[in-house]
Amino acid sequence: MVVTHEQTTHSSNSTPSDHRVAVLLMGYGEVESYEDFANYNEQALHLLTAKFAPVPDWLYPPLARLLAIFDRHEWGHQHHDFISPHNAIFEQQRAGIEQKLQERWGDRIQVFKAFNFCAPFLPEQVLADVKAQGFTKLLIYPLLVVDSVFTSGIAVEQVNQALSKLADGEEHWVKGLKYIPSFYNQPQYLDLMAQMVEERIAQELAAAYLPSQIGIVLMNHGCPMKAKGFTSGVDESQALYEAVRERLMYRYPLISVGWLNHDTPLIEWTQPNPNQAIDNLVQLGARAIVMMPIGFATENHETLLDVHHIVDEMHRRHPGVTYVQMPCVNDRPEFLEMVAQWADSHVEELLESEAVEVNPQLAKEVAERFHEHHHDSFQGHGHDHSHSAAHEHEHSH
Repeated sequence: MVVTHEQTTHSSNSTPSDHRVAVLLMGYGEVESYEDFANYNEQALHLLTAKFAPVPDWLYPPLARLLAIFDRHEWGHQHHDFISPHNAIFEQQRAGIEQKLQERWGDRIQVFKAFNFCAPFLPEQVLADVKAQGFTKLLIYPLLVVDSVFTSGIAVEQVNQALSKLADGEEHWVKGLKYIPSFYNQPQYLDLMAQMVEERIAQELAAAYLPSQIGIVLMNHGCPMKAKGFTSGVDESQALYEAVRERLMYRYPLISVGWLNHDTPLIEWTQPNPNQAIDNLVQLGARAIVMMPIGFATENHETLLDVHHIVDEMHRRHPGVTYVQMPCVNDRPEFLEMVAQWADSHVEELLESEAVEVNPQLAKEVAERFHEHHHDSFQGHGHDHSHSAAHEHEHSH
């Protein structure tokens, strides 16, 4: 069926130069007050766990409060009142990327940060501000988890909910939209991951260990193996790991993926986790282990606390092994440069393309029309089928 002209009419009273692009840089966000743990967990459970675990709605609030007790114990007692640096690092990333893009585009572009689980930067709150400031075009850019289309899908889910709420009248304020799903296969990023590992080995391990005695665990964002049919990011994650490994393995043969899983009952997660990966490498003769997060662009409690616990446990299990815990790429200048560069062509296309007017009120009418067309064509096929059968029967006699 042909899409009607009225659905996507081009704006006649505006030119591309009138439009400004908001880049929506999206991450999880992390709590900075322990009082927010229950709220954070409830939102995370709704958006993440609901897609791969059979949890009834009524269970979310008590489960979130229970998890908050464990979080408080871990962050407060076990880690001396730990506060995650994630939000501060993410702000540095936002500011650095904006600076790079504005060097070319000026104030026609602005970079906003949105956190999946943390007010006052929830996508709905940020997009209300974007709309109020007069931006008409949007580039959705998930940044925290490098490889997970599952996580990126959550970002789009929240943006869609917000855009539905912020739509008014017969003309949507968003006149153009693009999306960058992941950069798991970008050669510059892959080169940087390998370079960071090699630099650290040269600084701290090369003088004491042979290359074949240095094990490297490349840590990915864990993925549930079954997620109600959602694409979970396993394929992208695996490709990311293989590409970084390819850059290192000729010098350092002992390399394993290590999946940072959210171990939950009844769910099958990606394997091996970092503990198992370290066990395997030690068995093969590793005497030093480098733990490098490649599936996260921004430091967070998983790359800090979870990996810290893993190192403590593995040190008790293999006390003669040296463990080096690497940082995420964070706000390294060359990383911010490449992230801005990946966005550049999309920004250019949004700025130079004509505005497309969408009328949200037409959606119901269009849906009904398609449904009627589908129903009519099915009835038609049924009629044709019976007619031809009768004709064939006649012919055979």
